Amino acid sequence: MTTKKAVVLLSGGLDSATCLAIAKSQGFDCYCLSLDYHQRHIAELQAAQNIAVSLGAKMHKTVQLDLSLFGGSALTDNAIDVPENGANPIPAGIPVTYVPARNTIMLSLALAWAEVLGAQDIFIGVNALDYSGYPDCRGEYVQAFQQMANLATKSAVEGQKITVHAPLIDMTKAEIIALGTKLDVPYRATVSCYQADSLGRACGRCDSCRLRREGFIQAGIADSTLYDV
Repeated sequence: MTTKKAVVLLSGGLDSATCLAIAKSQGFDCYCLSLDYHQRHIAELQAAQNIAVSLGAKMHKTVQLDLSLFGGSALTDNAIDVPENGANPIPAGIPVTYVPARNTIMLSLALAWAEVLGAQDIFIGVNALDYSGYPDCRGEYVQAFQQMANLATKSAVEGQKITVHAPLIDMTKAEIIALGTKLDVPYRATVSCYQADSLGRACGRCDSCRLRREGFIQAGIADSTLYDV
């Protein structure tokens, strides 16, 4: 029996690592894809490489695409500061850490590789609840991309339909962590921080760090994150 193939977008963070573990638990051979878009640090890319090996990915590729040429985000433009809100609530609206069209670019690259591999499944670890209201993390966005993928590819037109899986879309961070722990995700190896240092240690102050830390607390699971504090 032929094992199903899936392309899994892997940033190196907590969510994408959990998404990889879910795909693997569902019986997929996982082909992991990361994007070096000249983000503030490469620690997450190093983490992605380690996670792909740890969770038994069949292959891991990293695409180079310099989105800092456009800027427009605190993650791609050093002139825009990463928000550090301390104990204050996370502000309403779309934050400056949103990277214009990043998920669309990443899904398009995953779609291209999936077609070459003969894979009909793509996994992405987007989350609509805990991740700041990014427009490309919504369920309707994922559904729209899937519809486009099935209009735009030779394989789909010939009957091999594409499914874009977003298994974390409606889960809280605590729920994600609880599930990932059951699936033996090595969370200590993941890097979620927007401004981690060269060793992958988290700042503990940015919104991503706060959401991650609160998730572990709410899940009642010890936080193994490496903090630079």
